[in-house]
Amino acid sequence: MSDKRMRQRTAPEDRRTVERLVAAWLAETERHDTEAAGEARAGWERGALSEQAAQDLATWVTARVTDTGFTEDEGPYVAGPVRITPSDKDTVHGWLRARGHAV
Repeated sequence: MSDKRMRQRTAPEDRRTVERLVAAWLAETERHDTEAAGEARAGWERGALSEQAAQDLATWVTARVTDTGFTEDEGPYVAGPVRITPSDKDTVHGWLRARGHAV
């Protein structure tokens, strides 16, 4: 996403996107690694994800993009528990970078 486009988005809109996707990420992580999910949830609630949790979130959101924007002829819609667009991924990555994480 371009810097100009990022500036046009509102902070509350970005926060809602991040909250929605973090909730889905934590739920999925909890099913596979309860200890890691607990640590990540504690960091999220404190407002400070660890670097490992931030990297896991960034990788997860990239891997889970479900709405590619392609038409049926161009490529498939990827089913998932939440709708994640490329713009959502950029929002999460930008949010993490703004908090000092290398994404």
